[in-house]
Amino acid sequence: MSTVTASIDIDASPGDVWETVMDPARLSDWVTIHRRLEHADGGALRVGYRMDQQVHLRGVNLEVHWRLIECVPRERAVWEGNGPAHSRARTEYRLSSVASGTTRFDYRNEFHPPLGVLGALASRALVGGMPEREATRTLERLKALLEQS
Repeated sequence: MSTVTASIDIDASPGDVWETVMDPARLSDWVTIHRRLEHADGGALRVGYRMDQQVHLRGVNLEVHWRLIECVPRERAVWEGNGPAHSRARTEYRLSSVASGTTRFDYRNEFHPPLGVLGALASRALVGGMPEREATRTLERLKALLEQS
């Protein structure tokens, strides 16, 4: 398993940040590895909500099937994803107000590659520090998007 964490302060309310990060149609606005939304359930976000996303890593497009497993509006969301070859991911968003009109966005992703320890070694060799760089770039894009509004 590999874990990536990143945080950023955004000059926007938790409500505005939440609306953006929890809108599947807006993934392309801020997630650097996002390529296409394949499917998203209709209606309001809720525990059990599903979406399928195509992401791009190291020159390869991969499809991830996500399910929202925890949802506290404007505070916390946890997604579990299943990818190719039985890979799994868990992504958590935490929002907290740090000052009037400023939100701290904490991001955490746990990736479980296929094939246990062997898969983890191969994943580290192929991906290296890319997840941390992409997480930072993604949060910087989110900040720029919300602060330009």
